[in-house]
Order: sequence, then structure tokens, then C-alpha cells
Amino acid sequence: MSRTSESARRQLERIIALGYPQVAGMSAEAFRALAAPLLGALDSVDVDEEVLLVPTSELVSPDSLIARTSIGRNAGFSTMPPRDIESFVATDTLPEGPFYVVVDPHTGSAYKNREPDVARKLIDADGKEPLTLEEGLALATQHPDWLVSHQGFAMTGSRSADGRVPGIWMSQHS
Repeated sequence: MSRTSESARRQLERIIALGYPQVAGMSAEAFRALAAPLLGALDSVDVDEEVLLVPTSELVSPDSLIARTSIGRNAGFSTMPPRDIESFVATDTLPEGPFYVVVDPHTGSAYKNREPDVARKLIDADGKEPLTLEEGLALATQHPDWLVSHQGFAMTGSRSADGRVPGIWMSQHS
């Protein structure tokens, strides 16, 4: 088993402990079985960078995961109705299936205080991929310390039909 596979397996166990299988309407065993092909493929892959296991909206809807993100005892919340959250879709084609892995995820902190269109152009020019809503939630779930250290980030890899870009941030009163 590779370090990459071990990392993805640890992340899978974390989201199982947080109740993702219940949100998906299945047992923990069935949830693990859906991840098994990807995890098996990762057994022979070892990358030097960090990896992020992302459950897709095919498996769990983003609005159902927000309350499962937390920092300490403070659970995540949204001021948007679920329909608005679900209106954010990836701007690029994503891998099919219930899970995929992002290699070397980043919050885009180098592009802080930039308009989303400008940040997207800079991210593209740097040869990186912008975070989608699902990836941002996965990142906040697996690495809440990144959210604390960056105080928030935009997920310019997703947009709504009216052009909005989702963001996630720390409340000043947490």
C-alpha cells in the first residue's frame, strides 16, 4: 500500500466517522465499497504531494455536508438555501463516479483579494486547477486548519448560472 493510498484511506475513514454514509443513505460498508476501486488503484501510486479524497455530488449533496465541517466545536453552516448551494456547478469536466482524488490541492491564497475571473486566469496561467465547491468542502473537512490559517477561500472552479462563485470562510465571532 502506498502513502498516497494510506492518506486517501484515512480521509475516507474520517468522512465515514462524520456520517457521510448516512447522508448518502447507505451503510458504512457500502460507502467503503464505492471507494474501493479508486483506493485499490492508488495502492500502486505514490505521489510526493498531498492528496485530497473528494466525494462527488453524485454521492452526497454539498448542502448536506456543510454542517459536517467543523473547527473545534463550531459546526459549519450556510445562510443560503439548499437550492442555491446546489446551483453551483463545476466549470470544468470532473471525473465520473462517487469519488476522485485531487493531487496537491490549494486554497488559492496567492490570488487573495482578486476578482474571481482574474483569479481564475492567474490560476490557469500557473498551471493549477481551481477548487470546485465539492473540493472546497472536502478540504475544509479534511484540513480545517487550512481554513483557519487562510481565513477562507473562494472556489472558482464552480459557478452558478448567474455567475456567482461559492466561498467558505471563518466567522469573526467563532
